[in-house]
Amino acid sequence: MNLQALLSNFALILFVLMVITGAIWFFDRFYLARQRRANADRALAEFDARNAALAGQGVQPDYQTRASIEAGLMKQPVWIEYSGSFFPVIALVFFLRSFLYEPFKIPSSSMVPTLMIGDLILVNKFDYGIRLPIVNKKIIDVGTPQRGDVMVFRFPEDTSVDYIKRVVGVPGDKIVYKNKRLSVNGEALSYQALPDFLDEQTLSYSGQLQETLGGVAHRILNDQRAPTYVQNPHNFPHRELCSYDIEGFSCTVPEGQYFMMGDNRDNSLDSRYWGFVPDENIVGKAFFVWMNFGDLKRIGNFK
Repeated sequence: MNLQALLSNFALILFVLMVITGAIWFFDRFYLARQRRANADRALAEFDARNAALAGQGVQPDYQTRASIEAGLMKQPVWIEYSGSFFPVIALVFFLRSFLYEPFKIPSSSMVPTLMIGDLILVNKFDYGIRLPIVNKKIIDVGTPQRGDVMVFRFPEDTSVDYIKRVVGVPGDKIVYKNKRLSVNGEALSYQALPDFLDEQTLSYSGQLQETLGGVAHRILNDQRAPTYVQNPHNFPHRELCSYDIEGFSCTVPEGQYFMMGDNRDNSLDSRYWGFVPDENIVGKAFFVWMNFGDLKRIGNFK
């Protein structure tokens, strides 16, 4: 198993560890600890009987040994002691990570300028509904992704890999992307020109615009040197709902699916290429950069 697959199964690893340490803790609490107590009580009773006999013979009893005998017999084995210590910590981490917030690290430039490589982000796990860990099945419907949200999801072509993109289309939407401009359900999005963006890692400039999608104003990048058409789209499920031409593409989003695009529009492998994201692949809504070791000014909320 490679590192990426191992990290993607972290929830499963946590669950297994929680079950194992929890089983040991309960077994010790309700069985082994009682056995130790019973053994200690018998040994102490014998010790007290010997002391009483010695006292009757005028010999000074050794009362200090009594405490050490009890402590020795009641002491947990090391493996049980460690399991009992780790269990509440693992259970708390599993609960927080599964139902509240999960941390992720941005590995690529597909969401620049909103998110930079190395950003450590938090993902809200409950805004889109409470889901069972591991199987990711929704059990309580709290809300659904909205246009403009930045969402983490399991990559449809390899669910062991997590992706992050912006929600561009929700079920039933008709998405049209022509000459690097979006329209949703026949309404063109508004764009405002911004100063060119300098990528400090590559020392190159890209055209920068403010795009307003679903009421969310955010920055996007366009590389005027890149073609307007989508090169080699995959043969993804519901591919028949999309059409491609020299100017771009149009897609109708099927029920229970979402259309995702990166903010770095000409440097993002997204729904234009590999298709729609099913609801069952949703991980959560990204909302906060909690650390970037290369740039502390990155810390904060984003849209």
